[in-house]
Amino acid sequence: MCRKIFVYGLCCAATLIYGVQAIAQPPQVPAYEAAGTISLPGLARWDYMSLDPRAGRLYVAHGDKVDVINVTSNKVVGEVAPTPGVHGIAIDRRDGLGFASAGGINSVVVFQLRSLKVLKNIAVGRMPDCIIYDRHTNRVFAFDGGSNEASVIDCKTQSLVGSVPLDGRPEFAVSARDGNVYVNIESKSEVARIDASALKVTAVWPLAPGEGPSGITIDTKRHLVFSTCHNGVMTVLNYNTGKVVATPAIGTGPDAAGFDAGFGLAFSSNGQGTISVLGEGRDGNFETVSTVITQPGARTMAVDTVTHNLYVCTATPDPAPLPPGTPFWRKPYLKDTFHILVLHPELPGAK
Repeated sequence: MCRKIFVYGLCCAATLIYGVQAIAQPPQVPAYEAAGTISLPGLARWDYMSLDPRAGRLYVAHGDKVDVINVTSNKVVGEVAPTPGVHGIAIDRRDGLGFASAGGINSVVVFQLRSLKVLKNIAVGRMPDCIIYDRHTNRVFAFDGGSNEASVIDCKTQSLVGSVPLDGRPEFAVSARDGNVYVNIESKSEVARIDASALKVTAVWPLAPGEGPSGITIDTKRHLVFSTCHNGVMTVLNYNTGKVVATPAIGTGPDAAGFDAGFGLAFSSNGQGTISVLGEGRDGNFETVSTVITQPGARTMAVDTVTHNLYVCTATPDPAPLPPGTPFWRKPYLKDTFHILVLHPELPGAK
């Protein structure tokens, strides 16, 4: 049975329509319903979102600053600036610090979580992009797309302690919280495993038939790494064996990935305007179990592991024509139309 839910909301003086389409859902797979829209005026240029579920804060890389949102009220509560060319944000609750990768100045910007005050800039490699916190070592890893390496920062001393050379261009990365960090090597269609203490690559695994991996997420219970790939599949890699065990189809233009351990679901946010939801099928392998309809361009995502909400962001495309063949999710966007869509899960029979 196919179920469609359409919710109408006002955003940036334009009426936006989005909904949820669930397909062939096994028991206890929620339907994700539109629960709100958060408008963020200014330049419609953005990258990663990072969610701190314990503090109830969503950090959004927006232009040359980081917008900070209270996810209970869905209100902006502050900003971190300047962060020129910001791409991502890593959260270190142990030391009360945030770290933003500022690709425009080849630095990581350190700020206080409580006050959002910028403390210092730490020079790293060229074009830092993805940035993550590893709780096991209390270190931050900034992945430098321009120099094919990971720059590593000690959080306690707020200083650079080394770097990890990589054999290609890194994209998203994730910590397993056991001393290992996994990163997609987009240019080689591989996943590399990094020893977060020794600062060295300990394994590299091909993702074929997946090509051009971007988003990555992890299920530490089942020892699986999920990578969204540009050729329309999400690879499921068993990081104990180094083998790809499943390649379910996902939407077009995938970017971010997320995992909700409470539901046992993985997510791929796709530029075509969908979220592919993956869960275990009857044979025990992961497969696409539902598709959430969002909006074109909504390829960036954050997962709240406390409320189980999903957050994706996008903006209104510029109507000016582009050269033939330009993907619609790569179009430029109109100023003052950037916004976040909030999607809330509803389990079957909950209403």
